[in-house]
Amino acid sequence: MHPTGTRDLEAFFALYARPHLRYAHSMLGDGQAAKAVVRRCFSHLALNWRNVLREESPEAYAWKLLKLRVETHLRLSGRPAQAQMVQSAAFQHTARATLEAMRCKFAAMESALGLYTAIAQLPERQYDVIVLHYVLGYPSQRIAHIMGIRADTVRSHRRLARQRIAIELGLPTAPAEDEKE
Repeated sequence: MHPTGTRDLEAFFALYARPHLRYAHSMLGDGQAAKAVVRRCFSHLALNWRNVLREESPEAYAWKLLKLRVETHLRLSGRPAQAQMVQSAAFQHTARATLEAMRCKFAAMESALGLYTAIAQLPERQYDVIVLHYVLGYPSQRIAHIMGIRADTVRSHRRLARQRIAIELGLPTAPAEDEKE
């Protein structure tokens, strides 16, 4: 998607504001703070729309901007991103969803703490894909649009994240059934 005018900015907002808000809320654990962060992001995009359009991927630019604003908000409030995520209800939902999706692999696990730690230690893009997929419930194609990357890249990040998590937890790393999505 390479929007060109004000209507395209409005369409961009319509497509990405909600997923950005959901992501920010899951990271910050605070709806009002998430709204403020996303509002500032989209204000920046609106003020710089012509320059944003010169980017290779406006979606990827917007995603990076959102992540930077969320991280800045957490840093200014004295909370590291992973620590806040582990405390948030959304992260607990992620752990439950991931456990459900990988139920056979995690059947022997006694505590979700290892899973929290394993997810928090993922590389940035793998972490984002896990959150967008398992916490927020987006399919690969939608995640690709949100992050400004290809759907097969999303699936690759998810597969690699699941492998890293399994290795971290000492579980077998057989291919998942839902990777073809």
